[in-house]
Amino acid sequence: MSGLIGKKIGMTSLYDADGQLVGCTVIEAAPNVVTHVKTVEKDGYAAVQLAYGERREKSTPAALKGHYKKANTTPKVKAHEFKEFETELKLGDTVGTDLFEEGGFVTVTAESKGKGFQGVVKRHGFSGVGEGTHGQHDRSRAPGSLGGSSYPSRVFKGLRMAGRTGGDKITTENLKVVKIDKDKNLLLVRGSVPGPKGGYVIIWK
Repeated sequence: MSGLIGKKIGMTSLYDADGQLVGCTVIEAAPNVVTHVKTVEKDGYAAVQLAYGERREKSTPAALKGHYKKANTTPKVKAHEFKEFETELKLGDTVGTDLFEEGGFVTVTAESKGKGFQGVVKRHGFSGVGEGTHGQHDRSRAPGSLGGSSYPSRVFKGLRMAGRTGGDKITTENLKVVKIDKDKNLLLVRGSVPGPKGGYVIIWK
């Protein structure tokens, strides 16, 4: 599958071809640079590595500086491999929004917003222990019983409890491309995309 690396700018609303007002996510899909071309003979599989986003040279490791120098480009922030790219690419080539077309569908992968350590109500949708009767106090967001005492005398693995929430890899499929602004390298897709504003996303075709 071929694709691009982009950055989530935010959300807006737009009238589609049918005159319906739809919520859209704006993704900046500036040209990606081909920084590595892998072949079956040399690497055991065929893939194209794309890189996106400018990175300060003084904070770039020497090994990465040499890697990007081979592609005759500046250090980048984000790199990703795409297998079975639909067009044949060479080292140093650029790939932009021409890869997509208005009315088509894409799949977007990104890291969801991190929410820190959360309780069971926010993390799993629990409704709390129940009514505030029978002498219960401040139990509206409590998880309730976790297990038996004599048996099994432990908490089963996988039990839904409080813990770190968010920061997971999320893939949203079949998002319609409503509009493409090639001059500004913007891609407007219908619906929401995982992650915060300014977060990097992988757009699959």
